[in-house]
Amino acid sequence: MTHSQHNQSTTVKVILVLIGMVIVFAGGYAIRHTVTCFLSSFVIAYLLDPLLVALEKRCLKRYTALLLLYLLLSVVSIFVAIYLVPFIAARWESLLLNLPAYFRKSQELVAGFKEGINSPDSSPQWNWLIETASKNIEAISAKVGSGIYSAASSAAFNLFNLVLSPILVFFMLYYKHDAINTIKVWLPVKHREHLLEVGREVNASIGGYLRGQLIVSFIVAVFSAGALYLLDVDYALLNGIFAGLASILPFIGVILATVPPLFFAYLKFQNGLILLKVTGAFALIYFLEGYLVKPLVFKESMNLNPLMSIIVVMVCGELMGFWGILLAIPLAAALKILSIHWRRGDFRVAE
Repeated sequence: MTHSQHNQSTTVKVILVLIGMVIVFAGGYAIRHTVTCFLSSFVIAYLLDPLLVALEKRCLKRYTALLLLYLLLSVVSIFVAIYLVPFIAARWESLLLNLPAYFRKSQELVAGFKEGINSPDSSPQWNWLIETASKNIEAISAKVGSGIYSAASSAAFNLFNLVLSPILVFFMLYYKHDAINTIKVWLPVKHREHLLEVGREVNASIGGYLRGQLIVSFIVAVFSAGALYLLDVDYALLNGIFAGLASILPFIGVILATVPPLFFAYLKFQNGLILLKVTGAFALIYFLEGYLVKPLVFKESMNLNPLMSIIVVMVCGELMGFWGILLAIPLAAALKILSIHWRRGDFRVAE
C-alpha cells in the first residue's frame, strides 16, 4: 500500500467514524429520555461496582454480594426517604410558593434604583441604558422562574426513572463479566490487546472521575450550605445542593453557584456587606476545592483543554441534560486516550 493510499484510507475511516458519531448523537437525542434513564443507571452501577468487587474478594458469589449490597442500599434508602427527602421537599415547596414574592421584591428594588439614579437632567443614552438593563433583569427573572417550575413539573418522569433505574443497575452489575467477555469476542484479533489496554485506561479514567466528582460535589454542597446557614441566607440547603451540582461544570460552575445565594441574600438584607460575605465564602470554598480537595481526590489530572472542556459540556448537556454534563468530561478524556493511541499507531495494521 502506497503512502497516498494509506492517507486516503485513514481519511475515509475518520469520515466514517464522524458520520457514525453524528448518527449516534442524533439517535440519542431522539430517544433522550430513555438515554437519560440508561445513563443514570450506568453511572450508579459504575459507582457501586467497587463495593461489589470488595464484597466478592471476601469469597462471596456475585449474586450473593449483589443481594447484600442491595440490602444495605435499601436500609440507606429507607433512612433517606423517611428523614432527608421530606426535609428537602418541604424547603423546595416553600421556595416554589415564595418565588413570586421574591421576584416582585426584586422588581421593586430595580424600580427604586431606577428612580434614584434617573433624573430629568440625565442624557437620553443613560436613560436608555438603565431601561434596557431593568428589562433584561425582569426577563432573566421570568426565565429563571419558568425554569424552576418546569423542573418541578418534570418530577413525575424522574420518579419513573427512579423506579426503573434500580432494575437496570441490578442487571448491569450482575451481567458485567458476561458483557465484557462478549465484547472481547467481537474485538478484532489483531488489535485485541491494544483495545483491551485502551479499555482499561478509559475505565480507570471514567471511574476515577465519577467517584471523585461525587466526593467533590458532596464536600462543596456541605460547606456551601453550612456557610449560607451561618450567614442566615434563605434556602441555605437548596443553594448548597445547587452549588454541589454546579461544581460539575468546569470553570463556570463557581459563577452559577454564586448567583442564587447573592439573589436571596440581597433581597433579605439589602446591603452590600452581605454580598461581600457570600462572595468571600464561595471564593474560599472553591479555592479549597480547586487547590486542596480536587488534587487529593483526583489522583491523575485529565489534562483537557479548557475551551474544549466547556464546548463538550455544552454539547453533551444540550443533548442529554444533567447526565450529559456529568459524563462530558470523562467522555472527552476517553476520546483523548483513543486519539493518543491512534496517533501512536497502536491500531495500524502491520504491512
